[in-house]
Amino acid sequence: MNRRQALLHTALVATGAAQGHAAQAGATSAAPGLKVLRLASESETGFDPARVGDARSLRVTSHIFEPLLEFDPLARPVKLRPRTAEALPEPAADFRTWTVRVRPGIFFTDDAAFGGKPRELVAADYAYSIRRLADPATKSPGWSAMEQAGIVGLADLRRAALDQKKPFDHDRAIEGLQVLDRYTLRFVLASGRPRFPQWLAGASTGAVAREVIEAQGELSMQHPVGTGPFRLAEWRRASRIVLERNPRFRDLRYHAEPAADDAEGQAILARLKGRRLPMIDRVEIAIIDEKQPTWLAFLNNEADWVELPDGFSDVAMPEGRLAPFLVRRGIRAERVVMPSTYYTMFNMEHPVVGGYTPERVALRRAIGLAIDVEREITLLRHGSAVAAQSPVAVHLSGYHPAWRSEMSEYSPARARALLDLYGWRDRDGDGWRETPEGRPLVLEMATQPSQETRRYDELMKRDMSAIGLRIVFNTAQWPEQYKAARAGKLMMWSVSGRAGSPDGIEGLLRYDGAAAGGINLARFNLPQMNEAIARLLALPDGPEREAVFEQAKRLCVAWMPYKLRTHLAFTALTQPGLVGYRRPLFWHNWFEMVDIEPHPA
Repeated sequence: MNRRQALLHTALVATGAAQGHAAQAGATSAAPGLKVLRLASESETGFDPARVGDARSLRVTSHIFEPLLEFDPLARPVKLRPRTAEALPEPAADFRTWTVRVRPGIFFTDDAAFGGKPRELVAADYAYSIRRLADPATKSPGWSAMEQAGIVGLADLRRAALDQKKPFDHDRAIEGLQVLDRYTLRFVLASGRPRFPQWLAGASTGAVAREVIEAQGELSMQHPVGTGPFRLAEWRRASRIVLERNPRFRDLRYHAEPAADDAEGQAILARLKGRRLPMIDRVEIAIIDEKQPTWLAFLNNEADWVELPDGFSDVAMPEGRLAPFLVRRGIRAERVVMPSTYYTMFNMEHPVVGGYTPERVALRRAIGLAIDVEREITLLRHGSAVAAQSPVAVHLSGYHPAWRSEMSEYSPARARALLDLYGWRDRDGDGWRETPEGRPLVLEMATQPSQETRRYDELMKRDMSAIGLRIVFNTAQWPEQYKAARAGKLMMWSVSGRAGSPDGIEGLLRYDGAAAGGINLARFNLPQMNEAIARLLALPDGPEREAVFEQAKRLCVAWMPYKLRTHLAFTALTQPGLVGYRRPLFWHNWFEMVDIEPHPA
């Protein structure tokens, strides 16, 4: 029996475990005749668009709440288009002022907060939803990105609330957010932002109703009320999520603009063009954190879509091609290198790994040089990744496939030399290095209690031991680690992040000092980097902006607040009954864009 056969045999004999997990996750089922999309996903955190930042939760909220703009589902290169807006925002000549009009006749799902009356979506809802990103009480991970848009007066409102220790003033007029009439919103920016509309397609800007948020308070994470194609019907935390068709959703028809030479996109368009959205009635998501049960749920036809888990590539995609036994079942595969980066963050405020002095920089760079990224790609990701050279990932402006840096270099010898040179030596002969001050040195890595994460931890321990660094792992669930990372309480943590727009600035915002506590988990704050980011935001596309990208990428490598490891290649497997799926690049909504044919018996 070869390795592939052995893995398949293991999967098949473990079927009972997967069925047991699925039964536990789904005590209730859909009525006969409904079209049901079934997925397996890792743990979520909640469903308030301003308060969540993880991809699993955003995948759900993006189907409940709607931003003003969206990306065409089939266009490659990607293309912005209106969602709830009547048209794309209109800019002034200097790109400082943008005006957008909300399409009339869009309604929120029913809620007690509306007093039994239909509640129409209006411009003030978007003004309020964007203000919430700035409200310190919301603790929004989306604020750090929105702050870069430079909406005049919004950061001042936030600062006043923090300085005066008073509630955020949602009613105070500011120049940057003007509600001109019931449906028209005007943005005024501190400086020109040629790519400003991209911010208005972000999942965190999905419109909420103020009366619902004020009625729910802290319960907003579990009580989502939006205008999107689905509404939350059931949620058992870390177990099961059910979405149902929104009965108030408007008459919206499928349309897209695939390239003329995109045969697959053209075929999807021909099949679905003009169909009313959503085409399915219900989405059932089983929360499964372990990879093997996730794979088995798909193999047993208990899920229509799955992200191929690491460890099963040899079974499902030997030599990069879909396995014959899956082909015979009509299963399809789509593999895409995403604008997603897996990285290890160093808390720049931590007394051991943080700081900007030469010896602390040397420690971080030595750790980076000791991490065997190619081994990680081969053994743990089974080839489903490429080594990261900079935070500007594939599909983003500023990305160049031939660009190389120390970020991807593996050299334990150089790492040991750096540590020796800057005083991180083994003074007592026990095989482990001490700090330059002579104190014991122990690296503390936050981690999660999954089998997959343990394999990464084992490789990390191997790499650190090879250069004389002792490392311990502190285990907690992902939401708890994420909360601690944002609060600056972790020393090191490995996590992935995905760009939300095609602008290369998306990867660099993680390095912006103003984003500490948000997307900037490392709490990195370097004036040269902050200045480079400000220039990138203001410059139009062209050679001058490319030169600033080059400078910023080199600063990332030199200071190493993050050891960038890989850009992840994801393979989505779909059952034959799932029609119209294409991998989203910078967005999360796709449930309304697909159809489900009858499940095979």
